Order: sequence, then C-alpha cells, then structure tokens
Amino acid sequence: MSVSGTDVTGREPAGPRHIAIIMDGNGRWAARKGLSPSAGHKAGVERIRDLIEACKERGVEALTLFAFSSENWQRPPKEVELLMTLFHSYLRREARRMQEQGVELRVIGRRDRFSPRLQRAIAEAEAMTRGGEQGTLVIAADYGGQWDIAQAARALAEEVASGRRSVESIDEAALAERVQLADLPPVDLLIRSSGEQRISNFILWQAAYSEFYFTDTLWPDFGVEELDEAIAAFRQRDRRYGGRSEDGLEAQA
Repeated sequence: MSVSGTDVTGREPAGPRHIAIIMDGNGRWAARKGLSPSAGHKAGVERIRDLIEACKERGVEALTLFAFSSENWQRPPKEVELLMTLFHSYLRREARRMQEQGVELRVIGRRDRFSPRLQRAIAEAEAMTRGGEQGTLVIAADYGGQWDIAQAARALAEEVASGRRSVESIDEAALAERVQLADLPPVDLLIRSSGEQRISNFILWQAAYSEFYFTDTLWPDFGVEELDEAIAAFRQRDRRYGGRSEDGLEAQA
C-alpha cells in the first residue's frame, strides 16, 4: 500500500465498516479549562451527534461507543449520578433524531443495576429506532469485555446442561454467536482518545483482529478531522489476520 493510501490498482482501500471508540479524557479536558468534571462529560456527549453523521457519510455501518464500564461504578457517587442523568437525557433527546436519520440505537451491557427510569428510557429509545437502515449506534453501558465472554459461556453451559448441545460442539464460532455485537460486522477499527494505550476491558473478544488507533486528543475535542485521521491510518494498515500474502513472502526473502 502506498503512502497516499491507494493500493497497487490505484483504488483507495476500503474503510472500516465498524468502528468502536473508547471515549476518554472528559475529566482532563475540563480540568485544563478550569471547569467542573460535569462540564467535560456534557461536552463529550455533544461529540456523538457529529460523529454519527460523519460515519454515515463515510460508509461506516456501525459505531460502538464505550460510555460506561462495569468498573465505572467505583467512581464518586456524584459523578456516577451525573453520568446516569446525562445518559437518560441523551436517550430522550436523541432517539427521535436517530429515528429520523434511519439510525438504529442499541445498548449493550448489564441493565439490572440501572434505575427503572433509565431502563425504561433505554427500552423506549431502542424501540423507537428499531429497523433503522442507515447504520447502527451501539452504546456500551455497564459493560465489560470479561462479563460479555462470561455470559456467553454461561449460555452455552445452560444449553449443555439442558441437553440441547454437546460439549464437543462448543468452539470459537459457538461463543462468537453469543457475545454482544454478534450480528454486526466485525469491529475493524478500535479508537481510544486521550493518549492512554489500553482497551480497559472493552470488547475483548470482538477486538481480536481489530486495528488499534490511539490519539492524544481528549474526547471533547475529537471531531470529524480526528475521525478522518484515524480512518486514513486504518487504510494504510496491512491486515493479514495471521497470514501473509505471496508478495509478503517475497519481500521477506
């Protein structure tokens, strides 16, 4: 692949069909501006609307956002309460907009620890946008990659215990069918903002062959230009999935 981002045929390589983002840096963004953490979280929420539209324009079929991890419950109670309030407000405010855009909303993760009010808002927003054919927005809330794999394993164990499945039939494909996002395109590109270079228990199974892109940009400053930079970097990656082309073997000789 050339530096310009085109392949040997002169065509531009395909962009990612599914992008996942760890939205990090709200607190630091606020601190640098002398603002409260709540201002940072509110600014971070505003980024989402522009990115949904940008992804649609760039042919991205699914956008998955890590909004609240299963470990985030350990944050100060006031911050957790603020995040829950912002989540509820976002669902109420944006569901109608996504319906009009043809974007389907999906929330993954545990729901039993959310308030009944928030659980209703999630269900109503998902119902309102269901069937949207212009793309899918996935919000991972009270989500952890280890929990995801464990619940998939539990589902398989229950099938074995009930006699519906043999132990021998359990393989990677069976587990892959039961983790979250199973019906969406594989996650091609995983982005993390704020300079941290770890995935923090996010989509551990689904990111097995994702390309990682880390940026120092704090999430409230991550806009369309930053998205394009991440996609451009993705297009220059050589995705071999553990294999190597004949050209690659010749290059190694």
